[in-house]
Amino acid sequence: MSDASRSNGSHEFRLEGSPTQVLDPSHVDRARAVAAAADLLDALGADLERGSLSDTPERMVDSYIEQLTPQPFRATTFPNDGDYDELVVAREIQFHSLCEHHLLPFVGVAHVAYLPDERIVGLSKLARVVEYYARALQVQERLTTQIADWLERELQPRGVGVVLEAEHMCMTLRGVQKPGTKTVTSALHGLVRDDPRTRQEFLTLTRG
Repeated sequence: MSDASRSNGSHEFRLEGSPTQVLDPSHVDRARAVAAAADLLDALGADLERGSLSDTPERMVDSYIEQLTPQPFRATTFPNDGDYDELVVAREIQFHSLCEHHLLPFVGVAHVAYLPDERIVGLSKLARVVEYYARALQVQERLTTQIADWLERELQPRGVGVVLEAEHMCMTLRGVQKPGTKTVTSALHGLVRDDPRTRQEFLTLTRG
């Protein structure tokens, strides 16, 4: 920790480890992945000699690498000097992730809240945490839990609430084919779960 951090009571931490099924770019065999993508397209009957398809395997691989590579960041927490004791809510954080069952996107918004105890965190970091865990082969339920668990672990707040609303392309483009259908998941910890007033306040705020 820097001298400046010690003087103002801030605390820096780095996201450690990786979400489930993310890529380590240093271990990606891009040439092998491109060859595999070309084989897949060929097996599906695509004519890779056609000009518009000739570079598609490379583009496919680069797209997946980008979507599955999280961006680590440093987040700084600060003492709750003002003794703030109400909910901190970031609404409608846009995100996209890849369904691990079909490798099709699911896209939506996250509502993230915590009830501070001794420490608070920069507001932009709530969006960064969502983005970090979304860049993986995911299911919405796990993504919701990972975001909530991160807040619980790093801030040790009095309560945490996370709600995700997303449209899954594996549900709207294939299978049942119901465009516009939204899946809603939630993870509630501490007073956001156990105190009826706080829970209702959180749900009201996230509904706008």
